[in-house]
Amino acid sequence: MSDPHDADAIRAALAEIASLLAPAHPAVAEEVLRAHDSPHAYVNAFGDRLAERGVDEPVDNLAWIALIDALDAHGLLAEFDWKEDAREIRARLRKLESRPSVDPWADGEAEDALLPTEPFLHACGRRYRETGAALAVLDIESDCYPVVGLRAARADERTALAARAGFPVRHLGVGRRRP
Repeated sequence: MSDPHDADAIRAALAEIASLLAPAHPAVAEEVLRAHDSPHAYVNAFGDRLAERGVDEPVDNLAWIALIDALDAHGLLAEFDWKEDAREIRARLRKLESRPSVDPWADGEAEDALLPTEPFLHACGRRYRETGAALAVLDIESDCYPVVGLRAARADERTALAARAGFPVRHLGVGRRRP
């Protein structure tokens, strides 16, 4: 097995996770690899976008941030504030290209809608799992929740690739129920 700090192994894992999350959008992988291979060039090219995150020079997680921003630009990620309204979360999840074909919220409003952001995102994750989909947070150690969707059967693959690249993924709606 490759050393997780090996640049080639990290690069390969980043390319694989970008392809897994954006199979119809090769530009996502291209942006991620550009951030990994040429961080200064990436910062120069995407300075305006990065400025919104307070990034004005290469940082250790630049390729991960590039993945999040590229997925967002292609409608494959929704980023939520730490105190986002449940209706807004549901509306933005419904717009994701990776949303399930069956609406997990088809049965109308739920009492879960009164939950704070993180517990509500876990409730969304449980509902998505019921349809064969999975939601996860691509963690950037911030007070936001960059959320992606994927078929539940591929969730472990996403986690393994992220770990190989050295970045955290948190699955939503798995494990014990949160209050």
